[in-house]
Amino acid sequence: MRRTRGSVIYVDSLDELDQRLASGARSFSGWRLRDLDLTDRSAALRAADVTGALFLGCVLRPDDGESVRARGAIVFPMIPAVPIEIYRTALYTPQELYDTADYADSLDARVYAWSQHEDSRDTALAQALHDHSLGLALDDWTHVRRLVGVMGGHGIERGEHAYADGARLGRMLAQTHTVATGGGPGAMEAVNLGGYLSGHDEDALDESLDVLSRVPDFAAHIGDWAQAAFAVRDRFPHGSESLGIPTWHYGHEPPNAFASAIAKYCRNAQREAILLEVCQAGIVFLPGAAGTVQEIFQDACENYYADESSLAPMVLVGREYWTERYPAWPLLQALAKGRPMEPHVHLVDGIDEAAELMRSGASR
Repeated sequence: MRRTRGSVIYVDSLDELDQRLASGARSFSGWRLRDLDLTDRSAALRAADVTGALFLGCVLRPDDGESVRARGAIVFPMIPAVPIEIYRTALYTPQELYDTADYADSLDARVYAWSQHEDSRDTALAQALHDHSLGLALDDWTHVRRLVGVMGGHGIERGEHAYADGARLGRMLAQTHTVATGGGPGAMEAVNLGGYLSGHDEDALDESLDVLSRVPDFAAHIGDWAQAAFAVRDRFPHGSESLGIPTWHYGHEPPNAFASAIAKYCRNAQREAILLEVCQAGIVFLPGAAGTVQEIFQDACENYYADESSLAPMVLVGREYWTERYPAWPLLQALAKGRPMEPHVHLVDGIDEAAELMRSGASR
């Protein structure tokens, strides 16, 4: 949660700064002022005690910058020639990432290209600061919501039965929770689609699945793939909220357009840990390959060492899939045996049973 009280405070707008000053604040100690144009606040800066304050990407008059540094503040400047807002204060929207008609010119594509072709200390610092700021924005977004996660394979194509199942699962889960996914294509997109359409009837979902099936995957043309999703959003403009947490580490996996809020990270390891952490209501694991198996056991590790008050349910969908094709279930079951996590770990045949378990808290 973004701190507005206590020893560390984030100040993200001039209005908030002015309100605090008008209320009598004279010390900026512990404040984190982010991305503010302070060129017209010289008098306030000179009058305040700035010892211990951080100015993150703020615009300061040169003499004001020298003054606050001399009096104990730390100033992090903007890093030039980077395509991302490194002191960002909000999550992304699909429209921001797909901000041009040609995907190759979009913000999403520009950031990926920059991340792959720039190798410098400034780049590493920009990515770290961006991901830190994004994490704070994600805290703001998640702390007032109860999230249930769904993990699954990115290779599932629109038009496949598994894609429709993912969408229907997302729709069912969104009746009682906010749905979160890895934010990419395949099963992730399907679940975010179901969350987006959770306030509409089944006919809307069926119609959307039909529209999307005409562009089954993104491999041939990401722009066409994304435009099909935006066509669905235009047809049903009042969608429900859901969360996607993708990464620019996987440039071949574009973000899906059905998550209303997108926390897109530069660093994949940080993204993976956060994705599992925010799903406090538990996670459903649809069929997937190595990435999904990794997520199963990363989540299992957290539950293995958790006490009874910190457990998050785990539901694996596909009895044959998880016992024969990729036999994660026997090992997961063995890990859970005799521990507090045991009654919270489940293997089911289909999405209806998975949704019911999540609605009931997923414990026997």
